Amino acid sequence: MGGGKGGSDFDPKGKSDSEIRRFCAAFMGELFRHIGEDTDVPAGDIGTGVREIGFLFGAYKKLKNEFVGMLTGKGLDWGGSFIRPEATGYGLVYFVDHMIAKSCPDFSLKLSTTIVAISGSGNVSQFTALKVIELGATVKSLSDSKGSLIASEGFTKHDILSIGQLKLKGGTLESWAGEQTGNRFTYYAGKRPWTLIPVVHHALPGATQNEVSGEEAEALIAAGVRVIAEGSNMGCTEEAIKVFEDARRAGKGVWYAPGKAANCGGVAVSGLEMAQNSQRLAWTTEEVDTKLKNIMAEAYVQCLNAGSKWSGETLPDGVLPSLLAGANVAGFIKVADAMREQGDWW
Repeated sequence: MGGGKGGSDFDPKGKSDSEIRRFCAAFMGELFRHIGEDTDVPAGDIGTGVREIGFLFGAYKKLKNEFVGMLTGKGLDWGGSFIRPEATGYGLVYFVDHMIAKSCPDFSLKLSTTIVAISGSGNVSQFTALKVIELGATVKSLSDSKGSLIASEGFTKHDILSIGQLKLKGGTLESWAGEQTGNRFTYYAGKRPWTLIPVVHHALPGATQNEVSGEEAEALIAAGVRVIAEGSNMGCTEEAIKVFEDARRAGKGVWYAPGKAANCGGVAVSGLEMAQNSQRLAWTTEEVDTKLKNIMAEAYVQCLNAGSKWSGETLPDGVLPSLLAGANVAGFIKVADAMREQGDWW
């Protein structure tokens, strides 16, 4: 569970289940030499959901003749955990809730007047949207690789679940929008959502890396954004991060959280799935969700404390500490201390 990344140049779009299964089996034919429950435990990411994890797990089982928790994101009937599919999106919202409570409680996620912009429409974005809607705020946007879909009155739970079913079949938001009646939705081909909504209180990138540019960051600030938290890995470009951090230092109430902290819920529940596999038991949905909430609260506190203490900034009253610096420093200290204690440096 190291934080490394790997993958392939195989594009699953337009491929049959049989083609995807054959590729997964071939990929695991080499990967199995390098992973294991006590060696390295991968999880799914872009293009890799429970179907692909199932194919990979089955191939590993045949090669090694053992049933162990060497992948996370497994199906519930063969070693998976409740809340794992939802974990990254739910965890992001739990982290953001703490940010809002400290920085801008007037824009609570419990208020329908709070406007949330979300990018992406895959696993992370779907469950981010569902949790935001459950809490009471209004989700105005989703996107995919073809363009953005804006809901003038906000998406409903039914909308998100319907989009989720379409995405499992490889469909696009454009095709989904074309099937809807009325004029609730507007589709913008080739555009990201950040410049398409006149008022945004919280922005949650959830699609892929470098999906918020410097210009789009300026547009979000002009739209009134208060919290930006990455559900995707490295969702904001360096230019966008500079815009957000400069606004924070200027006392504009803008607060940015990097993905290494804000989206750690997926990895956290991967760890909980591994713990359940090792104990040969399954926790309830409520147990896993409670543990996830506690983990995200602790991640927030670590970032806040480290950002307040070690950012190198002298902050006037009312200026928020840097969660970017806090996440970097807290992570560095944890790794550096462990390396020293294990004799890797002295």
